[in-house]
Amino acid sequence: MENNNRKSSGLALLPFLVFIVVYLGAGLIFQAQGVELAFYQFPSVSAMFLAVLTAFMLGKEKIDFKFEIFTKGAANIDILTMLMIYLLAGAFASTAAAMGGRDATVNLGLSLVPVKFLAAGIFIISAFMGTATGTSMGTVSAVMPVAVAAAIKGNISLPIVIGACVGGAMFGDNLSMISDTTIAATRSQGCEMRDKFKVNLLIALPAAILTIIVLLVVGRPEVAPTLDDLSFNAVKVVPYVLVLVLALIGMNVFLVLTLGIFVAGMIGLAFGDLTVATFAQSIYSGFTGMNEVFFLTLFCGGMSELIKYYGGINWIIDRFRGVMKGNKSAQVGIAAMVSMCDVATANNTVAIIVASEMSKSVSHEYKVDPRRTASLLDVFSCVLQGIIPYGAQLLVAASLANATIGDAGAKIPAMIPAHIVPYLWYCWFLAIFGILSIFVPFADGVTKKDPWNWEYDCAESQVEDKKLIMEAAATEE
Repeated sequence: MENNNRKSSGLALLPFLVFIVVYLGAGLIFQAQGVELAFYQFPSVSAMFLAVLTAFMLGKEKIDFKFEIFTKGAANIDILTMLMIYLLAGAFASTAAAMGGRDATVNLGLSLVPVKFLAAGIFIISAFMGTATGTSMGTVSAVMPVAVAAAIKGNISLPIVIGACVGGAMFGDNLSMISDTTIAATRSQGCEMRDKFKVNLLIALPAAILTIIVLLVVGRPEVAPTLDDLSFNAVKVVPYVLVLVLALIGMNVFLVLTLGIFVAGMIGLAFGDLTVATFAQSIYSGFTGMNEVFFLTLFCGGMSELIKYYGGINWIIDRFRGVMKGNKSAQVGIAAMVSMCDVATANNTVAIIVASEMSKSVSHEYKVDPRRTASLLDVFSCVLQGIIPYGAQLLVAASLANATIGDAGAKIPAMIPAHIVPYLWYCWFLAIFGILSIFVPFADGVTKKDPWNWEYDCAESQVEDKKLIMEAAATEE
């Protein structure tokens, strides 16, 4: 099943093209018809299924042989690890929300922020909540109605407050240890989540600080708004803090998420927000809520292996050799690939999954540290996902803002995503620092302290463990 002869064929990339054309084309058609959330009407998994079928049409080998290659990719240890983390992350998010943790986190943040710093406070609250929960969409949905209502009362520009909320949510999604983007970026590149977090933080934090400064200057309310009841139980915030801290100190992510699920469940049971039955249902709901990204990753893993076998990845690398002269230009190429994928799919997780195999090959070819590659994938997919006006984050943000405006009876023009894009300062600053980090390696301290060992494909600090694993595997054979 090994492909000993180096193949290079642009035709092998046809499955990727089918996926993008079908998914993007369907979105454009629905958008032309005026359908809400147009780019989310045609399921990405269905588009990927068509791409998988196309991959099976490559080459003249028998179907059984091709299926063996497909299963090799789908059953790759990184893919299976990714799938398990998706399920556990979904279960944790669902259980923590069901016991009231999400609402408690929002109210805690709002109660701590002085109203005169409302816009900056909204950004910080969204950033913390996005980091703790791992979902930008959940953060926008939870924070936006409160933020817009407060902005109306304080006579603050709505696009500024909405941009602060979405920007904070994207900061959290980008850095969270349990977001599907982090999981996809790190597992596909074979690096640790906490290492990618450290690299990302050095890029994201300056962008966040500049955003807060801008919001402190332009986001002051003309009238101090009175917020509605902000009562909360601080105990319900504990699961989020626990997961964040344990992940940062390096505990195994499976243990972290499992512990988070049961701590959230126990708190819910203790305060009467959950019963044993609803606790079990929330876990299952979290599992099923990850169906799309689960199947997408599984299909893409198998399809990528077929594309790789038939020379598609080699073809990309051969083309890149014409413009890539070294490590820095390779990083630019990786950033460009994932950015284009996000523009085409309007989904940063999908963009990372689609671009991951190509990026990994470029990373190895030009010796770009995989921790750096994972960071680039997450940073630039985050930037594009935040600013494309047809992305789910801006569409939902505008929709929730308009609903809140209607409920308040305010005479304010309806919000559309294009109104918000110029005020997404965090995403724009993140793009600047992301590009700057390629040419001025201010974020490479983590990778320099523990350099990548290309022979064993892991950090130097993990080489001995990798040797033991390889020896154990050889003994079993």
